[in-house]
Amino acid sequence: MEHRTVMTSLSESILYVVATPIGNLRDISLRALDVLATVDMIAAEDTRTTGYLLTHYSITRKMMVLHQHNERVAAAKILALLAAGKSVALVTDAGTPGISDPGAILINMVKEQNYKVVPVPGPSAVLCALSAAGIDASHFLFYGFLSAKAGMRRRELEKLKLLPYTLVFYEAPHRILECVSNLAEVLGSHRQLTIARELTKLFETIYTCALGDALKWLQTDPNQQKGEFVLLVSGAEIQHVTEIDEQTKDVLELLLEELSLKQAVKLATKITGKNKKLLYGMALLLKAEKEL
Repeated sequence: MEHRTVMTSLSESILYVVATPIGNLRDISLRALDVLATVDMIAAEDTRTTGYLLTHYSITRKMMVLHQHNERVAAAKILALLAAGKSVALVTDAGTPGISDPGAILINMVKEQNYKVVPVPGPSAVLCALSAAGIDASHFLFYGFLSAKAGMRRRELEKLKLLPYTLVFYEAPHRILECVSNLAEVLGSHRQLTIARELTKLFETIYTCALGDALKWLQTDPNQQKGEFVLLVSGAEIQHVTEIDEQTKDVLELLLEELSLKQAVKLATKITGKNKKLLYGMALLLKAEKEL
């Protein structure tokens, strides 16, 4: 692939979606610095956090607040700026906007008005954790934050437990023990877990163990319960469902569209003569993929 460095002035009436460091301030790209130093307005999740970054790089720009509670109101103001021929950069406190962070509502509104949206890629906690986890898997599912409520969290995990992909979650420090406990309870204590904590920061930790051992490890050192977490869980082993042929799978999919999971499996067993346990496992997998 050919690599080229092209420096151009910013265009008018463009929203730039700018990734910023998740910890180490030197992880910002040169292009991101160019954009932040040149746009007419920076829409920031928290102007204090972004202000610290701008001050570090001696950048002085006008800022406005855009967070999850005011995104539509802020988006209307940004649309007015774009209509006046101004350029705007969208940033969040850390990482890439729109990835478990505000941004999607604004971007859709900007596109609806036929203004250009330009991504300025960079740091992402998801990819940072995956790159250092050493997981031998071609596919992963980024789920983001699970529900803060235990019952809902378990129900979400039930939908995910048979998926054969590495599962990636974000979690906050005050819920990490409860979350890891639920992961082991629902997904199975034998699954592999990588805990990536405080990525690119002073106390960065990347630790891999069996899910069943993770809670004890966290409780042994309270310091490991602090900071922002990325959790990576190995995918489910689904060799058993590969014994089901495509025709049987098609029958099961059709039945699931009209019947409950239990009824669909029961009827599919009668129609195909296949093992009920195998059909139940496939039905759970199909249902989980459809509900994501």
